[in-house]
Amino acid sequence: MSSEKRSDKTSDQPSKPGFFDIVVSVLAALFGVQSDKNRQRDFNHGNPAIYVAVGAVFVILFVISLVLLVSWVVPDS
Repeated sequence: MSSEKRSDKTSDQPSKPGFFDIVVSVLAALFGVQSDKNRQRDFNHGNPAIYVAVGAVFVILFVISLVLLVSWVVPDS
């Protein structure tokens, strides 16, 4: 009987994405390599506000890192 319950949970239904799944999905989307399976999971089970917030944080970190890199490479005049 417990094996029947276990098989119900291990079906092909995607589960609600966790924090690591959200981070990986946002990074994959930023690089443009998101898989269709993960995209469907995100749209069907994810909260859009979390994806927007994580995406905004990564974009801000990317811009800051570019500014720091350019200021390090280009000497002050």
